Amino acid sequence: MTLFIRARALTFGAVLALLAATARAAAPGPGDVPPPELGVTLSGDRVLLSNYAGKAVVVTFWATWCPYCLKELPVLENVQNLAGKDRIAVIAVNVEKRDVFRRATRIMSKGMHLESVSDADGAVRAAFGVTGLPHMLIIGRDGRIIRVYQGYAESKLDEIAADINQALAPAP
Repeated sequence: MTLFIRARALTFGAVLALLAATARAAAPGPGDVPPPELGVTLSGDRVLLSNYAGKAVVVTFWATWCPYCLKELPVLENVQNLAGKDRIAVIAVNVEKRDVFRRATRIMSKGMHLESVSDADGAVRAAFGVTGLPHMLIIGRDGRIIRVYQGYAESKLDEIAADINQALAPAP
């Protein structure tokens, strides 16, 4: 009986590992064209990456319980303001329930002007391979991912700034 349980546990573990590896392999990375859909606005409109064709795009996944996420949103808005909305778009994808997104967006809209979208059902996270926060993608003007940052900290700011500058460069 013990051998049977051990064999089943090993089989179950192997299946979980395979599923995790498949999910990681499906996550878009540098050089890839990212998934087209980013989420839904407060008013219920779908936001697509194609809406930002020709611009650099920063997609950041965030939650109200993530202190680093809340710290980075105003910084990304400043980047957008300095570079200009005609050159770069910052899309803030909230990963919480719709009512939390609604409250947070109303509070934030008083001082910030980022494009905020909701991914309450997790479909966008799954498509982008998001497994934790913070998670950010920098997409060049050619529509391809330059870099994906997962679980980063302030020590990555110079790299992030360099990648954003690369994204702002004219498409080849």
